[in-house]
Amino acid sequence: MNRRTELRAFLQSRRARLSPSEVGLPTFGGVRRVPGLRREELAQLAGVGIDYYVRLEQGRNDKVSASVLDAVARALRLDELERVHLHNLARPDRNRRHPPAADSVSEGTQWLLDNMPDTAVFAMGRRTQVLAWNRPASKIFLDFDPVPERNLALLVYRQPAIRQLVLDWQVMARHIVAWLRLEVGRHPENPETNAFIAELAATDPDFLRLWNEQDVVDPMHGTYRLRHPLLGSLTSTFRTLLLPEDPDQLLIVYALEPTPSGPGEAESAIWSTPPDHGPVLQGCCPTHDIATFIVRGSGLT
Repeated sequence: MNRRTELRAFLQSRRARLSPSEVGLPTFGGVRRVPGLRREELAQLAGVGIDYYVRLEQGRNDKVSASVLDAVARALRLDELERVHLHNLARPDRNRRHPPAADSVSEGTQWLLDNMPDTAVFAMGRRTQVLAWNRPASKIFLDFDPVPERNLALLVYRQPAIRQLVLDWQVMARHIVAWLRLEVGRHPENPETNAFIAELAATDPDFLRLWNEQDVVDPMHGTYRLRHPLLGSLTSTFRTLLLPEDPDQLLIVYALEPTPSGPGEAESAIWSTPPDHGPVLQGCCPTHDIATFIVRGSGLT
């Protein structure tokens, strides 16, 4: 996994999804050896020379202009998120400093999480590391405290409890890939990120399949349906907020939508009654099995 590999795979995948007839080019009949547009066809549409485009796709043209990339993006019919991703991969800012990833949040961010008692929130760092969380997040998703490696990608792809909890697991799995893909765009030559992605791709076929699709989706908002072992069926809508003091840290804020039992009743029951914690992963807490709950004083053990 490196910038050149990702750039080549991304451009090839975007060419493959367009046919000549879609962009007004003749097909001349016969069987095409490659799906979608050929390199020379894309170069023609973008108004650049074929050799120039080949060097771009192979990652051998770091001095490509923004106007050329925009022309390629238009020819490939990229959306805005895909266009930005193309710029990030094709024009890396080698003069930009990339400080080591923080392993904690600031006091101000922790204060914010602690003072949101009715909203599940956790802070995520680079490589989807879970840096901080509040009590509602522990109750709805997972008791992160005893988890030795608090990483959202590893939890989503490797823990059966998460697949049982999240009915829309495929949606969450795609969001994980999207967060990692955007990080590769921001830090294309970061060896730790590339090694982490390579490890996931080598050990999890679901991750490898989604990563190879090269889809660039917006992971900043969405909705998940949950099958909570104690609280029943829930629908959680999330928004992702950027922290201005650290652009590599995100706040993911979840809000529970009203259930048929009546507006607000589900939320008030969740926050005012036990349990204090959500699912406990097997092996992290010796006295609890997977998808069980620590319930204090409720008689629901």
